[in-house]
Amino acid sequence: MRKLKNSELNRLSIDEFKTSGKTPIIVVLDNVRSLNNIGSVFRSSDAFLIEKIILCGITAKPPHKDIHKTALGATESVDWEYIENTSTAIAKLKELGYTILSIEQTENAIMLQDFTVDDSKKYVIVFGNEVKGIQQEIVNLSDYSIEIPQYGTKHSLNISVSAGIVLWELFRKIKSLL
Repeated sequence: MRKLKNSELNRLSIDEFKTSGKTPIIVVLDNVRSLNNIGSVFRSSDAFLIEKIILCGITAKPPHKDIHKTALGATESVDWEYIENTSTAIAKLKELGYTILSIEQTENAIMLQDFTVDDSKKYVIVFGNEVKGIQQEIVNLSDYSIEIPQYGTKHSLNISVSAGIVLWELFRKIKSLL
C-alpha cells in the first residue's frame, strides 16, 4: 500500500467546485465562538460539496487567520454569507422550501442513523454554540431535531466533530438515493 500524492487525488479547482453539482444542504452556524471550529466546518463542507454556510450571531467571518488555519482555503470554495439574526436566516430558508434540522439533544430527537432523507427535499443543518448549543428559539423553528448517538460519559462532541459526522451521514444517504 502506497500513500497517494496530492497530485493523484483528483482535487477540484475552486472554479470547478463552484460550478459542480452541490449536495442540497446549507449549514447554519448559530453563535459558534471558536474560529478553529468555524474553519473546520468550512473544510468539511468543502469535502462533501455543501451548497452554502450561513454564519450567524457571534460567529466570526472570513477572512481571519484562525479560520484560515483550519479551513485550508475552503473559505474560497464554499459559498457563505453572514446573517446577524439566526431566526431571520431560518425564516428566509423556510420560505425557500428548506427543511430545518437542528443538531441538538432534545425531547423526541431522531437519532442520526434513523433519520431518513427525502431526495425531493433540501436541508438546513443548524449547529450551535459550543457551550449553550442551539438557541431554544431556533430549535422551536426547526422541522426536526437530530441527535448523534453517544455511549460514553460526556454526551457531548466538539462542533467540528459533530459537523463532520452529520455531513458525512447525510451526504452518504442523499447520494445513495441518486
